[in-house]
Amino acid sequence: MIKRLLIANRGEIAVRIIRSCREMGIETVAVYSTADKDSLHVRLANKAVCVGPPPSAKSYLRKENLIMAALHSGCEAIHPGVGFLSENAEFARLVRNQGLIFIGPDPQIIELLGDKVIARTTAEKYGLPVTPGTGALNPGGAGKDAGEAEKSAAKLGFPVIIKAAAGGGGRGMRIVHKPQDLAENIRIAGYEAEANFADGTVFIEKYLENPRHVELQIIADGTGKVAVLGERDCSVQKKHQKLIEESPSPGVKDDMRRAMTAGAVPLFRDLKYQGAGTIEFLVEKDAFYFMEVNARVQVEHPVSEFVSGVDIIRQQILACTGNPMELDPEAVDLRGWSIECRINAGASGKISRLEIPGGPGVRFDSFLYTGCSVPPHYDSMVGKLIVYGKDRPHALARMDRALEELCIEGIPTNINRQKRILNHPGFRSGRFGTSFYEEVQEEIEKEP
Repeated sequence: MIKRLLIANRGEIAVRIIRSCREMGIETVAVYSTADKDSLHVRLANKAVCVGPPPSAKSYLRKENLIMAALHSGCEAIHPGVGFLSENAEFARLVRNQGLIFIGPDPQIIELLGDKVIARTTAEKYGLPVTPGTGALNPGGAGKDAGEAEKSAAKLGFPVIIKAAAGGGGRGMRIVHKPQDLAENIRIAGYEAEANFADGTVFIEKYLENPRHVELQIIADGTGKVAVLGERDCSVQKKHQKLIEESPSPGVKDDMRRAMTAGAVPLFRDLKYQGAGTIEFLVEKDAFYFMEVNARVQVEHPVSEFVSGVDIIRQQILACTGNPMELDPEAVDLRGWSIECRINAGASGKISRLEIPGGPGVRFDSFLYTGCSVPPHYDSMVGKLIVYGKDRPHALARMDRALEELCIEGIPTNINRQKRILNHPGFRSGRFGTSFYEEVQEEIEKEP
């Protein structure tokens, strides 16, 4: 087992990794920008290294600074967390070239799965259905690409969705309802993709009006051993940003679950995938379509941990450091129901009061503490409230109670909005898709 690991990330995910490492007897080195010098992950780590000023491009995205921090602090491995460089094949390659272990899959696998156009082809090879769509398009290309885009979109039928080939999170993504709007939206999507992922390549898919967003949690050890820790439903989204996740999905039946798993397992096995990963699908009625693979741990991994009883970060580290996983893929025991609410800040500021809910089956993953400052430079998510119950009604009741207990003062948050979503009849029914938030937005966002 490794003795010291650097966490190339910040916030709640860095805190989460530190906690698993401490239980495993692994020392941790935190990195921080000057804006995060008093952050909780800096306080909890065995050592901390400043890697630059507040802007991510000058700190958390500076590959050379992160690798030098790891080398100078005597680390054997780097955990990239989520976001930032977690799916950056070049970073993974540089880490390995310096003799360090990258807690994630091989750089070649990240490249293969990171390009959504190539990933679609790979999925089809393993019998996974994909949404009808095009190959890669160059938004700046005149003539051939522009003409092909128009022909392809007409063949698919409007509405269509334009997506960045190299990214996600709603960036480089545009929905087009009319043919005359296609060219301009391809240009804008390409610009957004270039700005966020340094790759302006896009592609077009048939837009499914109100599907469910469902993903399988995978852990693999690189030797062909692949464990599936159930599925998560991530359909409650605002502008493609997830708000509430739950496991299992209220919209997936056993036969669909088996079909998803039957395609996913051989894909990850044959790729000799190593570590944690997620394969994502769009579900429409009784059909499902492959969307993408996230070659990293996901923000919403705690709901899968609750229903499976597995520490996903621990298993990820074991798999990527050449140690055997502590679970048998054939003996994964999924029980109960788990729900996660993402707690987002509406502005930066100082936390004047923090009261965290407790009791059975309640967990709060966050970097907040009373007196800490939330900087304006990074993602708005400041915490995740996760609950577990014997079934969905029990989990809903527990989340309702936990949200009532959660108190964050000093900054505006979305706690009240999450309460309204949780208690909306449409959410309670379990019959909703990715358009749910837009349909009820006016009710959810009313003041206070």
